[in-house]
Amino acid sequence: MTDSRGCFPQLTVVYTDGACRGNPGPGGWGWVVPDGPWAAGFAANTTNNRMELQAVLEALAALEGHDPLEVVSDSGYIVNCFEQRWWQGWQRRNWRNSKKEPVKNRDLWEPLISQVMARGVAFRWVKGHGGDPWNDAADLLATQAADAQRGSRGERYPHENP
Repeated sequence: MTDSRGCFPQLTVVYTDGACRGNPGPGGWGWVVPDGPWAAGFAANTTNNRMELQAVLEALAALEGHDPLEVVSDSGYIVNCFEQRWWQGWQRRNWRNSKKEPVKNRDLWEPLISQVMARGVAFRWVKGHGGDPWNDAADLLATQAADAQRGSRGERYPHENP
């Protein structure tokens, strides 16, 4: 698919991460586009999985119009949901998991699934703390937000080579 100039749109890659001090406890989320915009936020009493989901939701909202979009995450919870299409089973079972229990974090999953399907977002898993500099940057943003309980954002990530 090409844009109005006959060019293929450039893929935007965004790295996301969530952090929690205790589970539940104070948490933070972060996202960063390599050599581009970034943001971090927090919640006073949350879980790590909620922060992972919030990071993706916040990135999608901030990067509206940046399609195609690839989300890179170290969260199997996020990536597997889309790669293995867990969400289809949840919907088929009226938001129950395979153990017939209510799906946790449905309030975040529903809007995320809607946005992902509408935009055709792709997901890629990366090993956490595995040396990927942009995953490390997203982790740093999330952990700093969790610790400080303060958000931040910018137009270009502050480190030349994270």
